[in-house]
Amino acid sequence: MNNFFKKKQIILFFVLCSLVLVALLFSYGKLAVQDLPTVAQSKPTVERGSIVDRHGYPLAVPTNFYHIGVTVKDIKNKEAFSKRIAEPLRMSSDEVLKIISSSRNFVYLKKKVKQETYEAVKEITSEFNYNFVTFEKIPGRNYPNHTLASQLIGYMGDDGKGLAGIEFSQQDILQPPIEDFEKLNSTKDSLIENPSGKNIYLTIDANLQYKLEQVSHATLDKTQAESMMLIAANCKTGEILSYVSLPSADLNEYGNSATETKIDRPAMVAYEPGSVFKIFTVGIVHDFRGISPNDSFLCDRMYEKRTGGETVRIKCLEHHGWGTARDGLKYSCNDILCQISDHIDEETFISRIRGLGFGSKTGVELPSETNGSVKDTKNRLWSARSKPTIAIGQEISVSALQMVQAATAIGNNGVPTKLTFINKVTNKDGSIYSVHKPEYRERVFSKTTADYVLSCMETTATEGTGSRANIGDVSIGVKTGTAQMADKEKGGYSDTDFLSSCIAIFPVEEPEIVLYIVVEKAKGETYGGRIVAPVIGEAADIIIDHLGMSRGGAESLEHSGLITIPSAKNIKIGKTVPNFIGKSKKDLLPLLDRNDIQFTINGSGWVTSQTPEAGTPITENMTIELNLE
Repeated sequence: MNNFFKKKQIILFFVLCSLVLVALLFSYGKLAVQDLPTVAQSKPTVERGSIVDRHGYPLAVPTNFYHIGVTVKDIKNKEAFSKRIAEPLRMSSDEVLKIISSSRNFVYLKKKVKQETYEAVKEITSEFNYNFVTFEKIPGRNYPNHTLASQLIGYMGDDGKGLAGIEFSQQDILQPPIEDFEKLNSTKDSLIENPSGKNIYLTIDANLQYKLEQVSHATLDKTQAESMMLIAANCKTGEILSYVSLPSADLNEYGNSATETKIDRPAMVAYEPGSVFKIFTVGIVHDFRGISPNDSFLCDRMYEKRTGGETVRIKCLEHHGWGTARDGLKYSCNDILCQISDHIDEETFISRIRGLGFGSKTGVELPSETNGSVKDTKNRLWSARSKPTIAIGQEISVSALQMVQAATAIGNNGVPTKLTFINKVTNKDGSIYSVHKPEYRERVFSKTTADYVLSCMETTATEGTGSRANIGDVSIGVKTGTAQMADKEKGGYSDTDFLSSCIAIFPVEEPEIVLYIVVEKAKGETYGGRIVAPVIGEAADIIIDHLGMSRGGAESLEHSGLITIPSAKNIKIGKTVPNFIGKSKKDLLPLLDRNDIQFTINGSGWVTSQTPEAGTPITENMTIELNLE
């Protein structure tokens, strides 16, 4: 215009602009005719199923937790924020201030907080417009009974996967992978919109479990022992009614629990069973026809035998004189039992022991189950001493579960019953997915042998070392045991550490229950017949009453047949959410008339889980969700 821009420069500029414009129009046109890209959908999560007892009482139920985080750079007054937010988080203001003084842009104030904490923090963030605070909702687990059967139930970690017990072993039942539902959806016309896992009904009875755990805690206190195991199982069905392993962890505080409280002793710990094992020795040799009930053996307080230049000597605690196999069990005589083992060859003896299930896992629904250890006769550690020593419960290691399963053979006419912890599995709507059916191993004893061993155990309860387990009005067969524990530091056996035990089968006329108790490292008195047999009697009494088993001295009463059902009490709601667990649908109906609180009721039957948890402050127009089964 005034010759500042030359004509050629202006032409070049407009040419370049035209090229850019053409390129933009071409790109726009290309995008316009293309199909819109598919936005990646976030995968839905699978709602985890519940774990309940055999009657539907909740033991592990799904819930929600929250991770609370902050964007540090957006906090204008860190001191004021720390003071306001500390109390509901149950932290000090200094702790909060230290966290938000981090050089990172985003930090977590606290992870895995419960619903009531979330509500309290949310109220403060809303009041002061703290929009830099975020709440990350994560699926969690609530264990309403804390330590009850904790090693059996197990634990679910922060990643939503089971880490122990049933939670771990039944992960794919409780919470199948989302891919399983995607495959189903691809083959069906109707989609599964809210995928959920199945509910597992355990074989244990929560009320019975609680009662027997109380007995077990009292026994630990009285004996000052380090640990204790108790298993009660139905010898006809294999269903385990109670499973105690002490000390135990609080499942709601699992991460902070001591290591020894997390050990599933009845499944994981292998030990020498001691004299309780003698019932299996008598059964094996009797069934082999190596002895008869009338054969007598002389106990002179020392079993002595010379084989191939090797002399074997095994002491007995008493001089019992002449006695039968029944007397050997009655007095727990080492000498007689060792002599009985002479009436069967090594290979057959070990083969029969393995046939009872020793040396292999029982196959229950628990992780990390031990095989125990049964020596092979070809093993370099096998000696002339091995067979008589195994006959009295040494030089062999077993688990408590193996002992109970082997004992079911005595109570079930010679056929071992496979043990189980799962009574049934249901879908979310309560429909049956699967029901446990008894499974049996191969016969190990004839019925005659099983009846004979059980009658010997009854004699032990009425006249022998197990007399303190005798309950009088219900026939019971028992065998006690006291085993020296291995000295892991010096080698050999410890002079101070003992494993005291007792096994029982009752009623003798129609066997139903196998009960096995083991007390480890008791202080002072250690003999199983003195410290464990009385506990067997107490526990058996509880089981008999709880199951409604008939007692010999019970009176017969006439009843009119008229049963009065008490009317349900109205549920009162105060300032906090009450505990609805266990309430029936009928109990909940009056709540639907309320205008200040909304209720969402899923399913029918009784409440197994609720959101929010009991104790959460009531807020206006809050919604309480109740899941029934």
